[in-house]
Formats: sequence, structure tokens, C-alpha cells
Amino acid sequence: AEHLGLSGALGTVSEQEHGVYTGNLVGRPLHGEAKAEAIAELADREGLDLARCSAYSDSANDIPMLSLVGTPVAVNPDRALRQHARRNGWTVRDYRTARRVVKITAPAVGAAGLVTAVGTVAARRALRA
Repeated sequence: AEHLGLSGALGTVSEQEHGVYTGNLVGRPLHGEAKAEAIAELADREGLDLARCSAYSDSANDIPMLSLVGTPVAVNPDRALRQHARRNGWTVRDYRTARRVVKITAPAVGAAGLVTAVGTVAARRALRA
């Protein structure tokens, strides 16, 4: 947090003894439900209204965390998070290359959508040339 100029951070803590990592963790890994619990505890301790907060993730593992906040955003989401976000009306942002987006979304949009997406990619490349 200090390196990035942030006021704080949450994360899985690695155990150290005399400045040497032991290979063990202090507490539970901040993953899935444990991450959501840590955020809820922080919000309670700091008096934060999570309904006025935003959270961003690319993984369905973070659905519990994203479900806590008023503005959940799926960024370059994996397939499960993309589906969950769409079902729940969450914002989805995908900043990957057009080729990767076509590969990920093709099964969901079907052949007609794939042809349109490929045509869009080709048109964009032609405009750049």
C-alpha cells in the first residue's frame, strides 16, 4: 500500500521469523468468502457504507466480495464471472484484444454473433492500416 501511495491494503499475510519467510501463512488466505469477510470487517471498523463503494475483479472467486458493494465491476472477467455479472446487471468491462474477446464470447453469442464480431475486428484493422 505504501509503495503505491495507498492508505491501506488487505491481503494474505506470509509468516516471517527474524525477517525470513517460513512458508506458512498468518490466518486464512484472503480468497473467496474470506476476502468478503475481511472487507466487511474493515468497512465496519472504518464506518464505511459498502453500498457506496465499488469493487473490481476478473474472477468468479470474488463474487462474494463484489456482492458486498453498491458498484461491482467485472473487468476482463472469466466466463463464470461474466455470466454472473450479466445475470445481476453488473457492469462488465473487457479491455483485452478483440481477438481474445471473440474467442471468449464466441460460444455465448453463436455463429451469427461470431461472424459480426470477426467482421468488426477486420474493419477495425482496416481502419488502422
